[in-house]
Amino acid sequence: MGIIVQKFGGTSVGSAEKIMNVAERVIEEKKRGNDVVVVVSAMGKTTDHLVSLANEISAQPSKREMDVLLSTGEQVTISLLTMALLEKGYDAISCTGWQAGIQSESVHGNARILHIETDHIHRQLQEGKIVVVAGFQGITAENAIATLGRGGSDTTAVALAAALKADKCDIYTDVTGVFTTDPRYVKDARKLLSVSYDEMLELANLGAGVLHPRAVEFAKNYHVSLEVRSSMEKEAGTIIEEEVSMEQNLVVRGVAFEGALSRVTVSGLANSLTSLSTIFSTLANNHIDVDIIIQSSTDNQLTNLSFSIKQDDLANTLQVLEQNKAQLQYKDIETECGLAKVSIVGSGMISNPGVAAKMFDALASTNIQVKMVSTSEIKVSTVVEESQMIQAVEALHTAFELAGEVVNV
Repeated sequence: MGIIVQKFGGTSVGSAEKIMNVAERVIEEKKRGNDVVVVVSAMGKTTDHLVSLANEISAQPSKREMDVLLSTGEQVTISLLTMALLEKGYDAISCTGWQAGIQSESVHGNARILHIETDHIHRQLQEGKIVVVAGFQGITAENAIATLGRGGSDTTAVALAAALKADKCDIYTDVTGVFTTDPRYVKDARKLLSVSYDEMLELANLGAGVLHPRAVEFAKNYHVSLEVRSSMEKEAGTIIEEEVSMEQNLVVRGVAFEGALSRVTVSGLANSLTSLSTIFSTLANNHIDVDIIIQSSTDNQLTNLSFSIKQDDLANTLQVLEQNKAQLQYKDIETECGLAKVSIVGSGMISNPGVAAKMFDALASTNIQVKMVSTSEIKVSTVVEESQMIQAVEALHTAFELAGEVVNV
């Protein structure tokens, strides 16, 4: 007997009928002789509805109270799923984030998990119960509810699997695994049989919505066995693990993309050793994530700096920069909206020169202008016009021959 953690997303629990189906999947695992911990998201569009209600009350609602509000979505799901399991004759108990012992930072809306006290869950498992845990939430040192940001239920599930030393963590979603790109946009995208932690982390960071980056970080750091699989189809999914078998002729294993980006250019910065650290420390202290960065020096010993951010962060970024202008000592700021990031990822890129050149050739052949570039050992990212995002994805998916059946060798 082992411990299995299962996570079901919002679409998987979007109705009473779907919750009953999820209960059957949970019971199947219990019948195999395993202790089962289930993490669930809010039903369907519940979170969007709660956000809309808050916006009817206030244009800028309190972040603390938003966490209190949004955490109720998952609490609805845990109670309903627990009722379904009890109805089917299986002993089960629901736990909110704080009841499950999930301790988080005091950063409302985007907290990180600091520690998990597992005594309560272990006691329930020892009594033979299925434990159903609310994802996306934890409790701060001040006893306030904090939510974990987008994809927080994935993070909850993997963190619990690590803390409980679970044998496996299964992430159930509305797709059958991790694909070479999003099959909703590229029809000939194919499912990968396995992906390394590093590749999955890059794909998740670069816009692949199937797993949240923090969840992959937990899995990698604590060696959690992870599988992404369908909540509807009973077939094997994609295994995320330390090392994977090289797949035939697959230097690039996936194309990721993310829209709604903006570029901020700060010109006339002092060309000093501390100018870059000062500006990015200022942004980080205000919880603004900066992505692709380009620096260039001018003839008069000044520095121009461009970086990409999420479009939703633009107003806050400009406000922070303006408030700290005296300290940062820059002259002007320019912005460009309506951008997207398109990236290729693959561990095979390390030993195969010319991948970047092939990428730029493919984009140039479809008249797509590259505005910014960022690279690492296993990825190349480009910033392009958002209106050309899917066109760029299709061009790269074709150029690197990602269509067709993947065969492990």
